[in-house]
Amino acid sequence: MSSVLPACRASRAAADASATAWALAARGGDPDAADHFVRALHGDVLRYVTYLSGDPQTAHDLTQDTFARALGSLHRYEGRASARTWLLSIARRAVADHLRRAAVRPRIADAVDWRTAMERAQPRDLPGFEDGVALLDLLDALPGERREAFLLTQVVGLSYEETAGFTGCPVGTVRSRVSRARATMERLLREAETPSVVAA
Repeated sequence: MSSVLPACRASRAAADASATAWALAARGGDPDAADHFVRALHGDVLRYVTYLSGDPQTAHDLTQDTFARALGSLHRYEGRASARTWLLSIARRAVADHLRRAAVRPRIADAVDWRTAMERAQPRDLPGFEDGVALLDLLDALPGERREAFLLTQVVGLSYEETAGFTGCPVGTVRSRVSRARATMERLLREAETPSVVAA
């Protein structure tokens, strides 16, 4: 296990360096570099906005919005932070703007109860669907700062140092938030399993 972790870190560092190089080349007007930049980080952005927004239905739109903003402001990117960190900060703002707009927009539905209608329209029999719902429920139970630290380190794969730079808090605080998030999720899982054990 310990021999695998340095290799993973080295691989991620190399991927970050490549994405950053592509971003800087795209800034200089290279369309192929822009394509490589988008492809390299698309999955990370999609995962991040999905979990941060809690809305898988609009995740692709938020991802496109993030890249549109990034490509539009690429001329200001100087490579001081990795392209991944820079892009995720843009994604965070895109999600925040989306949530603000959604909060003031009236909801229109031809059904009496639009929430129930949306829930019924969700896919149910897909492999891993229930696990995904359970994970989203667990993440929703976490306070915002702990959820973000957990997502950035455990889902997106940023290091604690990168997450600290991204969120503007000390590395120790990030470690504490992730540890507390894990503890909360483990406790909630144990509590969820207890009734079924008792019933059995």
